[in-house]
Amino acid sequence: MPRHFDPIYLDHNAGAPLRPVVREAMIAALQEAGNASSVHTHGRKARGKIEEARDAVARLCGAKTRAVTFVSGGTEANMTALTPAWQDQGAPVYLDKLFRSAIEHPSVVTGGRFPVIDQVVVPVDENGVVRLEALEELIKDVDPSLISVMAANNETGVVQPLAEIGALAQQYGHFFHVDAVQAAGRMPIDVEAWQADVITLSAHKFGGPQGIGAVIVRSTARVPAPLMVGGGQENWRRGGTENVAAISGFGAAAISALEEATETRHLLHLRKRLEEGLRAVCPQTVIFGEGADRLANTVCFAVHGIAAETALIAFDLERVSLSSGSACSSGKVSVSHVLTAMNVDEETARCALRISMGWDTSEADVARFLEIWPKIVDRLNPEARHQAA
Repeated sequence: MPRHFDPIYLDHNAGAPLRPVVREAMIAALQEAGNASSVHTHGRKARGKIEEARDAVARLCGAKTRAVTFVSGGTEANMTALTPAWQDQGAPVYLDKLFRSAIEHPSVVTGGRFPVIDQVVVPVDENGVVRLEALEELIKDVDPSLISVMAANNETGVVQPLAEIGALAQQYGHFFHVDAVQAAGRMPIDVEAWQADVITLSAHKFGGPQGIGAVIVRSTARVPAPLMVGGGQENWRRGGTENVAAISGFGAAAISALEEATETRHLLHLRKRLEEGLRAVCPQTVIFGEGADRLANTVCFAVHGIAAETALIAFDLERVSLSSGSACSSGKVSVSHVLTAMNVDEETARCALRISMGWDTSEADVARFLEIWPKIVDRLNPEARHQAA
C-alpha cells in the first residue's frame, strides 16, 4: 500500500500560511462591532486594535508609530510610494524621475504614478545586485528624483546594499523607496539605517492575512501624495474605512516576524541542506544569486533540460507546492525579467524553479522534497544525473 503524505508548501514568497496567532487575532476582531472612526465605545475599541497593530508594524521596521499607514496590500503600497508628488515639510515637491532597479517586482516595474518617459532602469550584476557605480552615474546630475530598490528579490532572495543606496540618495538629494515585502520576518528592517524615505510591506508574505499592507515613512514631514482619497482615515493618508480584522492580523504577524527576523539559523540550515541535496542529484544545478547575500528562506535553481512548467506539474502531482518565479506572473510562459537582467540565457531561465520556506517549514518537508526530486529528474531528463558541474 502506498504511503500517504501530507501536502508540502514551499512557496512562502508567494504567500505564507496564516499563523495561528494571526487567525486568533482576526477572529477576535471580527466578533466586535464598530467603525474605528466612531467616537462611541465600540468605535474606540476598534480604534484601539488598529493602533496596537500600527505600533507592532512600526517596531518591525524601526519606525515611529505615526509613520505607518495601512493600505490594501503590497501593490497599493508601492503605487502610493511611487509618485512624483510629495509633501516635504509642508511644501509640495515634484520629483523629476523614477530610478528603479531592473529586478523589481511587477508592481514597481510599472512605475506607479510616474509617466513612462520619466522612468529609468538601473542595471544589476550577474548575481542580481544593483550596480552602485551605475546608479551613481545615473543620478548625480539630475533634479531631485525617486530611487526605488527592493530589499530582497522575490525570485532569487538576493539582498540589496540598501544602506549604500540610501547614502547615495542622501548625497545627491534624492528620495528613496524600499519595497521590503520579501524582507519582513526574514531579515532586519531598519528605515533609519537604510536612510529610506518610504518602505512598503504586505502582511501575507510572513504569515499575516491577504489584502492588507502598509506604507511606512521615515518622517511624517515627508510623505507621498495619497493614492486613495476620501475621508480622514489613516491621518488623511489613505481614505476608506479600515479593515480592523485584517489590520489586527497584520499586527499579530508583525510581532512574530520581528522575533524571527534576526533568528534565521533554522532556515539557513534548511537552505544548505536543500542546495547540497540538489547538487548531489544533479552536479550541474545552477543556483541563481549564489555569489551574493541572500535571504535564508529562498533557493532559486535550474537544471538544464527540465522545463519549469513541466517540473511544477510533476511536483504538484506529488502534493508539493513550489514556484517557477514570481507568483504574480503565474500562468505566463515568458522568461523572468529578473533572470534576464542577470544575463541568464533564455534556455536556463525557462528551467528556473523557486523554493521559498517560512515559519512552518520543517526538516521533514525538505527531506520529502529531496526524496521526490530525483524521481522527477529521472522522468524528465535522466542524463542530468550524470552531467558534471
